Amino acid sequence: MRLLLIEDDQDIASFVGSGLQEAGFVVDIAKNGREGSQLALCEPYDLAVVDLMLPDMDGLVLIESMRKHGIQTPVLILSAKRTVDDRIKGLQKGGDDYLTKPFVFSELLARVQALIRRSYGSTETTQLTYGDLSLDLLKREIFRGDCRIELQPREFALLEYLLRNKERVVSKTMILEHIWGYHFDPQTNVVDVLVSRLRRKVDRDFSCKYIHTIRGVGYVLKDPVSLG
Repeated sequence: MRLLLIEDDQDIASFVGSGLQEAGFVVDIAKNGREGSQLALCEPYDLAVVDLMLPDMDGLVLIESMRKHGIQTPVLILSAKRTVDDRIKGLQKGGDDYLTKPFVFSELLARVQALIRRSYGSTETTQLTYGDLSLDLLKREIFRGDCRIELQPREFALLEYLLRNKERVVSKTMILEHIWGYHFDPQTNVVDVLVSRLRRKVDRDFSCKYIHTIRGVGYVLKDPVSLG
């Protein structure tokens, strides 16, 4: 999951960014409204966390611009403005949720997770599943049947991405953007290495292999019976 955090307060940006990264998200941070607007309009994000009082461009103007350009990325507004009218205005301008400062990080994380679930139309509050493979987003646990699998953060992020795109081929470039959050040399082998590590943990000890390479295209999580 790739998030955009637009926050000019360096302490808050560092605190929130680090916490979201520890929770398994890839986070791009913009320190002013214009930089945030450029990223929001040009890059694909699963969610944006937007402060309202920003240098260069007001947060509400930024959110309005996103919506006018047809960008439906869920937006969690952060603001020191606490009145009911302020919250109503933020939601009317295109925000999806509103959190006032100061806040507890655990609440921010819960709201982020809820908005992402809603955007994916998911009724499963904690789990992604495929066959006997399950991933708990809140507990950060992975099982194949009764066997628990231990994954490193990027391995977890890749498996989550494959599960969210199950039975759809994802390219190396798509994986780079969603797992690392910035562009590598297209010839780099970091994706191959990460997929190989994940495949060893998820598939090696099981007769049914889920993670497959589609030569020249990318990777897919799919039951081999349906590969054709």
